[in-house]
Amino acid sequence: MTEPDPAADPQTPPPSFIKLAMRNMVRKGRQSLVHFGLTALGLSAFLLLLAWLGRPQLPGG
Repeated sequence: MTEPDPAADPQTPPPSFIKLAMRNMVRKGRQSLVHFGLTALGLSAFLLLLAWLGRPQLPGG
């Protein structure tokens, strides 16, 4: 048995992008978590590099 197509019913609005993204994330499971982890790690590394390059140079050190 298949689910009814929400686009076929004119009374029901199409699902929101957030709802579709959440459904896709649940369906893909581990892959989504790995990509989220890599993104978080990359962003953290980028911010750390930016902070290190922009550190103030104190005299007498």
